[in-house]
Amino acid sequence: MTPLNRVGRLSVLSVFLVFVSSFLYGAEDGPVRIGIIGLDTSHSIAFTKDFNQSPEKEPLAGFRVVAAYPYGSRDIESSSSRIPKYTEEMEAMGVQIAESIDALLAQVDCVLLETNDGRLHAEQAKQVFQSGKPVFIDKPVAASLVDVLVIYHAAEKYSVPMFSSSSLRYSKAAQEIRAGSIGNVLGCDAYSPCALEPTHSDLFWYGIHGVETLYTVMGVGCETVSRTSTEDFDVAVGKWNDGRIGTFRGIRSGAGGYGGMAFGEKGVGAVGPYEGYGPLVEEIAKFFRTKESPIPAAETIELYAFMEAAAESKKQGGAPVSIATVMEQAEIKAQQILSEWK
Repeated sequence: MTPLNRVGRLSVLSVFLVFVSSFLYGAEDGPVRIGIIGLDTSHSIAFTKDFNQSPEKEPLAGFRVVAAYPYGSRDIESSSSRIPKYTEEMEAMGVQIAESIDALLAQVDCVLLETNDGRLHAEQAKQVFQSGKPVFIDKPVAASLVDVLVIYHAAEKYSVPMFSSSSLRYSKAAQEIRAGSIGNVLGCDAYSPCALEPTHSDLFWYGIHGVETLYTVMGVGCETVSRTSTEDFDVAVGKWNDGRIGTFRGIRSGAGGYGGMAFGEKGVGAVGPYEGYGPLVEEIAKFFRTKESPIPAAETIELYAFMEAAAESKKQGGAPVSIATVMEQAEIKAQQILSEWK
């Protein structure tokens, strides 16, 4: 029996509380049931431990990961090799392993799309969108800017709440700077490890962390990107439409780490360090409650366009590449793909 079926037997206050609970959580009784797609990343294990901790702690109280579908990459060895072990760990935590995404969706209220292989995200997200269930899509949103656009357009088409983010966005310092702790940000130099994966646009695979940091601080408005690349390092320089300059340094040799330096009207502030998954998981919980993304879609799309422009700049020997140009080219292909969806 649903809350609305019981309206006549409840007091006015009870009706209101049931309505709020139903709107925020989407479940009739018990915890909000979370399903995970993809057990080829350590994020699946870490997020499950946070949501399923006992005793429950706010703001994660009222949620529970109840089911998971393992796949997941089948041909990126660093990801696919994790699936058997992570499947066993999930089962040990009492999570039911589903045989298909459809079987998973029948058991849950919302979804964490954790598949490490961004090539699979568009098709997997499509199934989630068609179910109408809100979804957090872990980094990278997809393996190419074309599929990033496909996913965001499809979410809008099906009117399904979604958002995506690296955990680096929610470092305390990055959020304080975004909120104005050093005044208007005039520039930022961000960095992170930047392992490459041939199946993904270069920076999407791991450079996303540093680029997410850059955009958390700088916001949207980048016009051109130029990239200098060696075997061990990348430097992508973005020029914003108001004259600001933001850079990303990708590290593949020597000491790594996550962070940066932001330059503001009132001061200079360090960005970072990495503070674990906790702050991101809390944002995911808020998102599942409110059904509202904490990040504008345009911002996430642009930061992927920044990385796509950096890839194109590398092909052109470091020449500046327009964000608008890569967006226009990707949009044409994305619309073609969407036109073929049923």
